[in-house]
Amino acid sequence: MLLTALSGLALANDALEQPLAAGGDAQRGRAVFVDREQGHCVICHALGSVAPAGNVGPALDQVGARLTAAQLRQRIVDITQVKPDAAMPAFYRREGLNRVAATHAGKTLLDARQVEDLVAFLAAQR
Repeated sequence: MLLTALSGLALANDALEQPLAAGGDAQRGRAVFVDREQGHCVICHALGSVAPAGNVGPALDQVGARLTAAQLRQRIVDITQVKPDAAMPAFYRREGLNRVAATHAGKTLLDARQVEDLVAFLAAQR
């Protein structure tokens, strides 16, 4: 069993059970998914309801039927806990990163609410 600490959060197996913020919103999560200034997930992932679509990462159609919210959260927070060689960024990790611009040092790519909004959006993809 994988057990690690990440910014004070306990991770077990391939899921992060504890939400980072209350009340994830799927509509805001869609914006995180497509917005260049937020997650910009469409650069790598295809999702039938959203265009444009990348082909670097797996297609995310029906991802909410395949993964739990806790599993989605873990993959967004730090995919390397599940897949160490993943090209996807760790969106909610502050330490152990390489080649980070000084203005971004010690900061996460997404804030807690954005993570939970993205989890809500992806969980709704069924």
